[in-house]
Amino acid sequence: MSEKVSTVSVIIPTYNRAHLVGRAIQSVINQTFRDFELIVVDDASFDSTEEVVKSFNDVRIRYLKHESNRGAAAARNTGIMLSKGEYIAFQDSDDEWLPEKLEKQVKVFETESLEVGVVYTGYYRLQDNRRIYFPNANVTKKEGDISKSLLKGYFITTQAVLVRRECFEKAGLFDENLPRLQDWELFIRISKYYHFKCIDEPLVVVYHQPVSISTNQNALIKAIKLISQKHSENFKKDSRTLADYYYTVGNLLCRHGEFTQGRNYLLKAVKTYPLDIKVFGAAFVSLLGQDAYQIANAGYRKIRNYPF
Repeated sequence: MSEKVSTVSVIIPTYNRAHLVGRAIQSVINQTFRDFELIVVDDASFDSTEEVVKSFNDVRIRYLKHESNRGAAAARNTGIMLSKGEYIAFQDSDDEWLPEKLEKQVKVFETESLEVGVVYTGYYRLQDNRRIYFPNANVTKKEGDISKSLLKGYFITTQAVLVRRECFEKAGLFDENLPRLQDWELFIRISKYYHFKCIDEPLVVVYHQPVSISTNQNALIKAIKLISQKHSENFKKDSRTLADYYYTVGNLLCRHGEFTQGRNYLLKAVKTYPLDIKVFGAAFVSLLGQDAYQIANAGYRKIRNYPF
């Protein structure tokens, strides 16, 4: 008899998170939707991650360990290639799902046409005693053809998606050459072929970890530059979106010690689209000097809950 294939494959990449990965695994096991396999890809941890994973007595859990550390994108790709489910979900080793997440997402897929490739949920991001909800009100188009919305900003996190398997066959896997934002770039590619559906309620809790790759601003700047180059044809079609990318890179450079280069990016953003008040204001304040810019930028970030 052939082995039964689970409807959903859940993939957890992990690296030296023995103290956290158990919480993430338990949040998957606690799902009200039960027809899943859970693939934990250990990216060459040297702590007790393997022991923690194998302490769970659940036949749905599969464990694989990389021989060398290759990064989260590579670990997710390994999981995708090992998976068998019709739909694929991702959890991070330091985050939590609410119990009804998968059930609600599968129900959406059951009622939608094949043009829908991704069903994603809202999520809370916990940082510095603050709870921030995404996608926020600034995202005006959250479902359907959201290719333009995705080019304008990062509002879907990997842990919140359930993806139809064929999306990876059509759009490809995670780009392992990107140092950050691999999920965002993947969703940009998928959105060229498929529609997205949004369950606009918090079904995922994302915990900010101060020692994670997300604190590496140099990696962030490099990733944004690479993504804008990779999808340059799309950005050239919308001068406002392109200006916003120049602004994002310039702002990050100004905040992290490369003020002259950052100011040049901000001025480039103004030339690309001079009617954006945010871009114009940042460029103007940059002309007043680094101290003035840092003060003004800190206030803006606090008001807007800027995710970077």
